[in-house]
Amino acid sequence: MSPRWALGVVVALLSGFLLGTPQAQAVQTCPDQQAPPPPVDTSERPAPGQAVPAALPVPAQPIGGARMGECAAVFPSGAAAPPETTAASWVVQDLDSGAVVAAKNPHARERPASLIKTLLALVALDELKPTDVVVATDEDAKQECTCVGLVAGGSYTVDQLIHGLLMHSGNDVAHALATRLGGVPATLRKMNAKAVSLGAMDTRAATPSGLDGPGMSTSAYDLSLIFHAAMNQPEFAGAVATKGFQFPAQLGKPPFSIVNDNKLLGVYPGFLGGKTGFTDDARHTYVGGAEKDGKRLAVVMVRAEQRPTLVVNQAAQLLDYGFGLAKAGAAPVGELVRPSATESTSSDGTQPVAAQSDSGTSTSTHDEFGVTGWIITLVVALLIIAGFVVHHRRATARH
Repeated sequence: MSPRWALGVVVALLSGFLLGTPQAQAVQTCPDQQAPPPPVDTSERPAPGQAVPAALPVPAQPIGGARMGECAAVFPSGAAAPPETTAASWVVQDLDSGAVVAAKNPHARERPASLIKTLLALVALDELKPTDVVVATDEDAKQECTCVGLVAGGSYTVDQLIHGLLMHSGNDVAHALATRLGGVPATLRKMNAKAVSLGAMDTRAATPSGLDGPGMSTSAYDLSLIFHAAMNQPEFAGAVATKGFQFPAQLGKPPFSIVNDNKLLGVYPGFLGGKTGFTDDARHTYVGGAEKDGKRLAVVMVRAEQRPTLVVNQAAQLLDYGFGLAKAGAAPVGELVRPSATESTSSDGTQPVAAQSDSGTSTSTHDEFGVTGWIITLVVALLIIAGFVVHHRRATARH
């Protein structure tokens, strides 16, 4: 039991005893707090003989600050409310400081669709060099599309595959990278371990491409963490900012070009790039960043719809809102926890342990509570004991 937690308990007990208020307070429960909504098709049905993975544990305190546990729109006090969107959850972050500028139900558990490819890209860039060569297999080339058009037996550099993964959301590319990283099961373990190391405790990748699978889970907050880390990788940042890219000729297939799927690139002033996604279960997902007046912001949206306004236009409105708050000097409503190299996972890499952050969740043995804190705790505890004694004597006198 931590001393800060103990202090909170005794203060709550004292308040309840002296003020006659209930000691147990109702805990706010947001939509999709435990797991994403039920699937609409059979894509998440487990293979014969396999069970549906249990939902990831929900941290006792919202990661990123108390307001990250709120369900509705979260914005600075005194500021105008954010624009309405179709997204079930969203986050606007500062790409430099990691501050959460505004949000809506940020830890709601949803499905990432192809935004999980940002996590795959991080793992690939950790382990592979851009010049490494990957030979596509027949299985890679036969993945359920969207596909870039890899040719079985064709040779591709990791740089080419990263561009195809992020610009055109190639599921064939995702599978080819997973094959190169040790196979799909091994890659999923690496992806989930990477998520834990970033503090992304709502996230479990079930497929490397973002196609729906049993146990797939993430949140707008987690995807913001992942995108924040990815944008610090020059190879990633360069790929998402690329408008057009050419693949070389392979085994009789002539050279071909791909264009970036993100419609804000070249349209929204200062746009830095991002990623789009869609599945029937996840609906539309989106991440994109932009720079204005020396400030870099990014928005993540999950479970959004294209009507009555296109998702990219909704994202642009949220970016505008975030830049307005930044210009006004509004205080942040939360923060993205900093990555830690000391995190661990269970043996299968799917059940993360508590994330470490600068806000007091470190596993360090250093006693940050201090002598003063212990003295306060002791005094409060003595007051509670005295209160119970007085209460007992009064009750005895009445009898």
